[in-house]
Amino acid sequence: MEGGGLSEEEEESFGHGEGEGEEEEEEGDEEEKPLSEEEEEEEKQVLVACPLTEEMLKEGLSLLCKIGNGLAHAYVKFEAKYKDLTDISLLECFIHLRYVDLSENKLQDLSPLSSLTHLLWLKVDGNLLSSAHMQELPYLQFISFAHNHIKNMEGITHPHLTSLSLKGNKIPTALGLSQALYSLRTLELRGNKLESTAGLYLPKLKNLYLAQNAIRSLEGLEALEQLSTLHLRDNELETLDGFSSSMKCLQYLNLRNNGISSLQEVAKLQVLPMLQALVLMENPCSDEANYQQEVLVQLPHLKRLDKEPVEQN
Repeated sequence: MEGGGLSEEEEESFGHGEGEGEEEEEEGDEEEKPLSEEEEEEEKQVLVACPLTEEMLKEGLSLLCKIGNGLAHAYVKFEAKYKDLTDISLLECFIHLRYVDLSENKLQDLSPLSSLTHLLWLKVDGNLLSSAHMQELPYLQFISFAHNHIKNMEGITHPHLTSLSLKGNKIPTALGLSQALYSLRTLELRGNKLESTAGLYLPKLKNLYLAQNAIRSLEGLEALEQLSTLHLRDNELETLDGFSSSMKCLQYLNLRNNGISSLQEVAKLQVLPMLQALVLMENPCSDEANYQQEVLVQLPHLKRLDKEPVEQN
């Protein structure tokens, strides 16, 4: 492939993935109200055909780079946001594109992108996609499907994908997520309809964002042996069953605003040998007398509790 992976300069020129900073998630985004089914149906009914035009292409193409043997040049970046696009067939011929942002349109079909085999970075937030299924793209490293109408995780098989965002969709289960995503390091599933963590067999995953779901049970976490950051804020957990000693890299755990009523549940986190930061505020147990002291008795190696540094005696 020409150009290899994303360099630091290229990432900076086209932006970074969402949700990868601990502080950002600690503060948390305001919960965004999803469209109702009636609103979705109305949006589809009033859809007016708006294909990508030559003029839009000229406006959106940029970043001229060498291709092939270095004697030829081609534009490798394309951006067309807030254009009400329903058809991107014209992109099929631009096979050298590496960075594409088609956010905030009305796309329901991404099949024209299947010919863009050099694609590294794709953002299609805020469209009308009902599926994340795409033909496998061999070099794709970052993709964001945030705020679409996606209801399952099937058909995502890009072998070099390192960051995947499905934030703000309608996904009820992680079952169906391909186990072939060997390179995935960051998975963003905030604001879906998950009730369990079952199905996340991703042994190389480092960052997992599951806030604002309806998770009641933690299942399959033992497979996440390299996970270092886990966000479970704004869910419906009442117990902390499901953590495993195999999660030997987990350092940061956010459990803010769940239903954990007993401090005895905290003892179940003792299986996490590297846990350094825990957010437990806005759970019923955080209202108990001597709450912080009780947590630190059970987890003496913590360095931060509810965002505050732990004073070492």
